[in-house]
Amino acid sequence: MSGAIRQGGRLPLNHDTLRPYRKPKPDCQENWNRVATMSMTWALRALALSVVAGALLLSASIRPAGAASTIDFLAALSDSELDEFRAWKDARNAFNDQTDAYWDAVESKRQVRRRKRAAKIPFDRSDYVMSFPPRYKGPALSAALAKKYYNFVEQQKTTEPAKTRELATVSDYLDAAKRVYGFTPERVSEREFKLRYAEEANALGLSKEQVVRVYALETGGNGTYDMQAGIHPVKKTGRAISSALGYAQLLDANSINELARSGGTFILLLNRKLRDPENSPARTAALKHKLTVLKRMYANVKRLPFEWDVQQRYAKTDKGMGIHTLNIDADIGPMLQAMKLRTLKDTAEKQGRRSLSGAELELMNLAGPMTGLEMMEEPGSSAPTPNFFARRAYYVNKMVAGLTAAELQVELDRRMSQAIARPGAQEFAAAFDSVFERRSTAER
Repeated sequence: MSGAIRQGGRLPLNHDTLRPYRKPKPDCQENWNRVATMSMTWALRALALSVVAGALLLSASIRPAGAASTIDFLAALSDSELDEFRAWKDARNAFNDQTDAYWDAVESKRQVRRRKRAAKIPFDRSDYVMSFPPRYKGPALSAALAKKYYNFVEQQKTTEPAKTRELATVSDYLDAAKRVYGFTPERVSEREFKLRYAEEANALGLSKEQVVRVYALETGGNGTYDMQAGIHPVKKTGRAISSALGYAQLLDANSINELARSGGTFILLLNRKLRDPENSPARTAALKHKLTVLKRMYANVKRLPFEWDVQQRYAKTDKGMGIHTLNIDADIGPMLQAMKLRTLKDTAEKQGRRSLSGAELELMNLAGPMTGLEMMEEPGSSAPTPNFFARRAYYVNKMVAGLTAAELQVELDRRMSQAIARPGAQEFAAAFDSVFERRSTAER
């Protein structure tokens, strides 16, 4: 530590202060004792500063020129503040160690379950961590000291804005689609999009209850078909928090995955629309162009290994971003999103679960197909939700925190029941009713 530090009129702490003093003559013994005591006090303080500073420096970032150092911050504290800060930091470090150990155990259990699932071995309670993450119960910083520490942390941030990549938004996806594929999704009214979605869902054997309740949960009951997670669907305010788009909130990688899985079906359905004798010349031309684009996109994703990690990476490329805009197109979007839900239903049926409520379908959508099914049956349903989500996802998604899997399903159902009364969900339900009525009339 360089420079002088003064506190309460004490001697400055510098190299001379810490050097051994020559023993004075007997007549100066009283002064020697006084100075030695003061030097020992400062030496102990310096040791305390170095210990606490070491803990802070473990997580410190490169500080901008002119910003106070960790030692400067600690040295500016009074003795009582330093003791308080050290006690708090020790407690926080211990808590962080406990939390790391907890999540290490969760991941270890998850790996065991993956191996058991592959070997078709049933799970038991020992395959889960049956507790929730530890909660901090140590001392808190006083308001004054917390403010000092907050100001210090803020000063450590680089003066230049962090060069972190912003999440892509709808406009970015549209730009990529136009640039790479010469494609611009066809827009229609919300009512028309819901009608087309209801038609596709009904044809795939999905119920009104399943689809509308998933929509109500995912969009809050008022979402638009071009809605992106984090951005208000009507006001367009907010900031994107993920790539999730549309009524079913498909992630960019979901779009790649579903196109790779069902692209052939989408092409057949689009060909069927193309052969409709009531098409106008403009409609025929538009469908031909969509079909050309869809075939090109499908060919691109079929070249990839059908692996989630690969699809996630591809979704961040310009080609993958362009594919994500299919969710917005009036012809392909309803097919794509309804098929995603149908895929979840098919997965459940393969595992022997023939019927799914809206909440159960959403649980598979939220946690992943196989994980969602695991959460519906014992012993998984009694296990705390940290067992089924990544560490960051658990803390970010407040809805899942502090619940068991069974309790989460109840919470999903409660939120669905609340949101289903909102205008968007009511309009969606009416779209299904219209489809049912139309088909009933056609069959008579």
